[in-house]
Amino acid sequence: MKKILSLAIVLLQIASASAADSDTLTVRIKGMRCDECAHKVMTALDSDDGVGDIQFNLERRTATICYDPAKTCADSIYACLDATKRYKASPYSADEVILRGIGFRIDDMFCQNCINRIVKRLEPMEGVDSLAPHLDKQYVFIRYDANRTAKDSICAAINKLGFTPVNYYTSDKIGYAYYNIPAEAATQETVDALYAIEAVEDVNVNARRKSVAVTYFTKDMTAEQLLDKVRSAGIAAVVPPPHVCKEKQE
Repeated sequence: MKKILSLAIVLLQIASASAADSDTLTVRIKGMRCDECAHKVMTALDSDDGVGDIQFNLERRTATICYDPAKTCADSIYACLDATKRYKASPYSADEVILRGIGFRIDDMFCQNCINRIVKRLEPMEGVDSLAPHLDKQYVFIRYDANRTAKDSICAAINKLGFTPVNYYTSDKIGYAYYNIPAEAATQETVDALYAIEAVEDVNVNARRKSVAVTYFTKDMTAEQLLDKVRSAGIAAVVPPPHVCKEKQE
């Protein structure tokens, strides 16, 4: 037992020493907008032997870089990124305002009452700056501070109200699908199965409404082909009939 305890203490001391030998630097990289950009940033920093683990936050356009101060320094890291021309870095502050805009397509947002419920929920949410609902196209544009909230948090808040938001784009190369599904199919497994379909860009399931919404690329698949693929994945999806709103308008 004493030997085991001694070994545990030694391992803890090694881990602590390793942590003490590393520093972290968080930087803003305004040109870093996607996973491919993050990969290019990582490739640029690979040239610095002292750089270790890197954590990215694409909403904030930040990279948190773990490095060995015996081998490199903040100035060297900045220089590596400056050399890329596109991915130049600047200091990051948790106090600054980082405004981002997102659009959500919400096929089960049918009337003004639906909009009112969404606005009532999101307006007081920390970090939400402004809302612009568009009932005719069934989408909501939201501007928010990425240092105070995140897209996933906003999406989850809408989901809890009984709506099924997915990514919205103005491009005519993007299509939207909305299906009713059995209660037992409203699971993460369904989300994973739909993401496995090559043309699918975004998926959201709402267990409360028993629905699934999909954003997909129309150049790769038609609406009919997508429904066939969904059903082939073992999901008993049904296109709902046109909605007849029974709510009393305010």
